[in-house]
Amino acid sequence: MQLNPHYAELNESYLFSTIAHKVAEYQTAHPEADVIRLGIGDVTLPLAKPVIEALHKAVEEMAHKETFRGYGPEQGYDFLREAIRNYYADRGIALELGEIFISDGAKSDLGNLLDLFSVNNTVLVPDPVYPVYVDDNVMAGRTIRYMAANAENNFLPMPDETTQADIVYLCSPNNPTGATYTTAQLAQWVRWAKEHHAVILFDAAYECFVSEEGCARSIYEVEGAKEVAVEVCSFSKIAGFTGTRCGYTVVPFAIQSEGQSLNKMWLRRQTTKFNGVPYIVQRGAEAVFTEEGMREIQQNLDYYRNNAAVIAAALDEAGVWYCGGKNSPYIWLRCPNGMGSWEFFDWLLDTAHIVGTPGEGFGPCGKGYFRLTAFGDAQRTKEAAERLKTVLAKL
Repeated sequence: MQLNPHYAELNESYLFSTIAHKVAEYQTAHPEADVIRLGIGDVTLPLAKPVIEALHKAVEEMAHKETFRGYGPEQGYDFLREAIRNYYADRGIALELGEIFISDGAKSDLGNLLDLFSVNNTVLVPDPVYPVYVDDNVMAGRTIRYMAANAENNFLPMPDETTQADIVYLCSPNNPTGATYTTAQLAQWVRWAKEHHAVILFDAAYECFVSEEGCARSIYEVEGAKEVAVEVCSFSKIAGFTGTRCGYTVVPFAIQSEGQSLNKMWLRRQTTKFNGVPYIVQRGAEAVFTEEGMREIQQNLDYYRNNAAVIAAALDEAGVWYCGGKNSPYIWLRCPNGMGSWEFFDWLLDTAHIVGTPGEGFGPCGKGYFRLTAFGDAQRTKEAAERLKTVLAKL
């Protein structure tokens, strides 16, 4: 038996596992500490009422022979795919039903899509970056190149004449920095991809938070993007499905290479390796796009946006530089007093009992930066903001 040697090239532990271990150790040593978690990007509000009602109805259907559902279509039920197509159409983006595939979340598909590409392809990822992009490709043994996302380029790296790669990961609004590409900037990436016969894997998991004019919610807002870009999205952030698990991926018919259709390859991959998302969950996801569903979900998004504004105001008062928080639920701050990311993590946990995410865990360019999330409880977020102002004033 031979094991995959590339797993030995991974970091010893996953970023969020390390954080959980450190926090558990701290709480064991300080059981009296009231720790507020502003680290991992998990939502805290319950599912919208229309979603819950749809889930209950679907469960009841499973109790009767006439409405019971067994295996469903691996690419997703048409009722949900049609709802997603209409969601895009409302923003002026035309998709074919066969281009939409339902998944159990963006994280899965961002890794599974790699089944379609040779390990000889070179992958380009921004730094800092969501660790999944890197680890998926390390496991496969691909060559990975990095493009620096830093304060100088507003954490939005752009292609130039030296940019060379076959597969490019773009995340906008970005995790962890919150930076968001404009449609004009994405148009440059689409032109580059066409010129270099590359494919863009566009992670749009946070598109629902985009509010500033000119910022893109989908790469398909760019003309010609359907020839070079696959878009991956999730119900986790827009509708709180982090525990329910549902997402979708758009693989356009227009993406072709050497006579092969990426869409047909993905369909074959999914029908071979995936049994689809449960019918019950898909009915719940469909309810997201109802008028009542969208109204309640927008209220939830405003709740998180307000949390971001509370954190931002505390940092403004403390004179700490940050970005994000407007088109994204994440605040990306520069660690004060020249602290390192993990140094600031330990200091913040010990002095304010607040958990955040060290920027260094997202890549070398994250050194000296720190991520806070707005996905917490509003009252606890306000309390965390007060603690932040108090401890930062003492530095």
